[in-house]
Amino acid sequence: MPSPKLPRNVRLLSWISLLNDLSSEMALTTLPLFLRNVLGVPAAVVGLIEGVADSTATLLRVFAGYLSDRMGRRKPLVATGYTVSSVTKPLLYFAGSWPLVMAVRFADRVGKGVRNAPRDALIADSTPPEARGRSFGYHRAMDTAGAVLALALAAGLVYLSQRNALAMGRETYRLLVLVAAVPGLALLFLLPLVRDVRGEGPNRVNLSLRGFAPRFYLLLGAVLLFTMGNSSDAFLILRAQSLGVTVFHTFLMLAAFNLVMTVSSYPAGVLSDHIGRKRLILFGWGVYALIYLGFALARTGGQVMALYVAYGLYHGTTQGTANALISDLVPAARRGTAYGLYNTVVGLAAFPASLVAGLLWDALGPAAPFLLGASLAGGALVMLGMAFREERGGQLPMGPSGPPNGARQP
Repeated sequence: MPSPKLPRNVRLLSWISLLNDLSSEMALTTLPLFLRNVLGVPAAVVGLIEGVADSTATLLRVFAGYLSDRMGRRKPLVATGYTVSSVTKPLLYFAGSWPLVMAVRFADRVGKGVRNAPRDALIADSTPPEARGRSFGYHRAMDTAGAVLALALAAGLVYLSQRNALAMGRETYRLLVLVAAVPGLALLFLLPLVRDVRGEGPNRVNLSLRGFAPRFYLLLGAVLLFTMGNSSDAFLILRAQSLGVTVFHTFLMLAAFNLVMTVSSYPAGVLSDHIGRKRLILFGWGVYALIYLGFALARTGGQVMALYVAYGLYHGTTQGTANALISDLVPAARRGTAYGLYNTVVGLAAFPASLVAGLLWDALGPAAPFLLGASLAGGALVMLGMAFREERGGQLPMGPSGPPNGARQP
């Protein structure tokens, strides 16, 4: 039986994500190097900025998701979120102190907080249940394809600007911000083409954390434990630099990492439609635990670069798959709220994760935050495996009133 054609909304939102990531990766991925090398801030401040940006802004996610459920419309919030991020990132060109960097980083994350839950709900709304893994996998692949293009371009600009210098230069970073502004503003022309999926109109749903299937809450608990050790990837970049990886080679490493994520995301999404979501998430978390352990034990820049590239497999197998799993577990009328709640849990846990990682780095050395991350990932893996034990015949576990909405039954 031929695979169903990807819905128009999925393709449009995927191209918008590609352009957004093309912009973000150039301007934000090496922001930790700008903070450390140009502004001279300690690792704890890097952790503070990343933690505040990711966590404070995520308070909007559950409200944005709920509001999209209440309105019966996703597009206005999706468009607002992308617009906020696109117009604020260019302000990094003028950054001369870390408080301004924090303000811009926070505004960018506010945009992400406003758009992510409604966007994921719109992708689910636009896709039949049997193809949700495929749609989310395609979206994730396009998103990371933008990162591959961005990092390859950035590597070329860095090499032309400062060759193989170990530290990031101010003028080099400002050049990256200027170039990144182009795709960030270009995506605004695609947003009017996205259409809301016609449903029943506004829904009289309440902003309540109750009423979901038990396994949705168990998923949130496992994700919370996992994310408590999943500090910002800024620390992976700083770890690479601490072992002698130059800025130019950092960009090549990040491009290869995103290429692995791109190549693995779509097949993982398709596979999850056939073998189930849980197996792929458990596999990805296991990969993560081993790679973080490797980061703690690494002694050379080459080892860190190889681990970082393999790290893309964790992202590729889990991110789209987790979004598809949520759509399986919750009713359609509350998808926005569910995605908002999921993203809020991740964001709130990211703040202490990044702050603690920075404090551990300064107090005990670079290996400490990665040992913590590997340990918590192992605990979360066990917790998720026990919570989602398969029933007879491989069926998805049942909710309080039968199978979760949209769940496939073999």
